[in-house]
Amino acid sequence: MSAITARRTSSAAVSRGGGVLPWLALPALVAFAVFALIPLIGVLLLSFTSWDTLGEIQLTGLESWRQVLTDPGLPHALWVTFLIMLLSWGFQTPASILIGVFLAGHQRYRELLAVLYFIPLLLSSAAIAITFKALLDPNFGIGAGLGLDFLTQDWLGEPGLAFGVVIFVVSWQYIPFHSLLYQGGVRQIPRSLYEAAELDGAGRVRMFFSITLPQLKYTIITSSTLMLVGSLTFFDLIFVLTEGGPGDATRALALDMYKRGFQANLMGAACVIGVILVLVGLALAMLLRRIGGRDPYASQLEGV
Repeated sequence: MSAITARRTSSAAVSRGGGVLPWLALPALVAFAVFALIPLIGVLLLSFTSWDTLGEIQLTGLESWRQVLTDPGLPHALWVTFLIMLLSWGFQTPASILIGVFLAGHQRYRELLAVLYFIPLLLSSAAIAITFKALLDPNFGIGAGLGLDFLTQDWLGEPGLAFGVVIFVVSWQYIPFHSLLYQGGVRQIPRSLYEAAELDGAGRVRMFFSITLPQLKYTIITSSTLMLVGSLTFFDLIFVLTEGGPGDATRALALDMYKRGFQANLMGAACVIGVILVLVGLALAMLLRRIGGRDPYASQLEGV
């Protein structure tokens, strides 16, 4: 722990004395302002207007907010969004941890498997949606081709099945990314902890629950933040795969924003939903940050 304290002290001294580090952050701050802050302010201002994307922008005050907040479709879209968020998190997190721990080994074949596991993340969401839509077609898909009756269901025509397909496809695409995070987190755990546990007679399962998981606490927080906040913006995959159907079974908030803004030409209402998404994302990020605590180094360094 003394080495860690010395490292933090030296970093603080450099940042106080040289005055160079603040300037190094300037390009990132400029990029954040141009691509995030200014567009966010624009969306906030547009939420108080009425605009059909072609005519003049008319200031309408809180009319767009009243229209969206009193729409009975908004609670449903929020419910679908949170349900996708929670179920995909519950499916992705255990699978990502197990794959990440497995790939953290140094055998050569695991490097090959790491490359294969990472392939889904390299594909576009639209291409993945088109592929799964074709594979799950009850008449011409993989079930009909192989003569497998349990795969010839109307996967995208029934609300429950369609929702399950969305969760599966989302998880299939993003598990590789989070597995990579956990792989890096496992490799940062001091080997001495496992050696001490082996001397005490602990098996692999006991070491996983007593050492690996506790040491991955902040990796789990980081992964969960990216996973939950990122799930608020699922649009292209759901749009291509189900278009929010059947009915409104998979109509998430981001898809609702698109339909209002670019199909119904209600840009003011769409911007209201955009602001709601930002607020929900900030609230989730702050909540997870609070759960994680203030010392992001603690879990990796407790055993040092």
